[in-house]
Amino acid sequence: IAGSLVKPVAELGELEGLRLGGSQASSMASSASEKFDGAKAYKDAKALNMMTVLEMHKRFHDKTGVIFSSMYPGCIAETNLFREKRQWFRNLFPVFMKTVGAYVSEDEAGERLAQVIYDPDCTKSGVYWSWNGNAQQFGIASDRSVTSSGEVVYSRRGAGGSGGAIFENAFSGMITDPTKGRLAYEYSMDAVRDYL
Repeated sequence: IAGSLVKPVAELGELEGLRLGGSQASSMASSASEKFDGAKAYKDAKALNMMTVLEMHKRFHDKTGVIFSSMYPGCIAETNLFREKRQWFRNLFPVFMKTVGAYVSEDEAGERLAQVIYDPDCTKSGVYWSWNGNAQQFGIASDRSVTSSGEVVYSRRGAGGSGGAIFENAFSGMITDPTKGRLAYEYSMDAVRDYL
């Protein structure tokens, strides 16, 4: 969610840094000249992980029966991911995410990970799992319903916030690019070959 709305965005370039073995953390995904940015490195790593999982699904699922899945647990706003941000941001961001209905606690995120592992509904391979009915939208309070007593009720949804049912989300075009997926897998294998 919000991958292209919240800067910096994941941009893997032509995987130059990964092709060179990722010898510098700042150049793991994109070019070696790119200045290190922790938030971008996180997003690039998540994109590479999703790409690799999808490629492993294509290569190994039919042969082995192993299930390969990615998941978006929601916005876990109180982690060390934002440790380099200003204190006011670290204090206000969780409050903001709770206000727009996008907040997920670390405990709930862990429960969601466990659900992908044990839930019989999650036995399909090559899937990107999300929660909250519409994690493709950001902080939308658009679900309006009327109770039997005539009370109008709005339920917030969006950004994979707390609660909601699990569903199959769509991968972005960058993640499903077959050439980049193949190269990400091959470059990753080259980088760890000495350890296998």
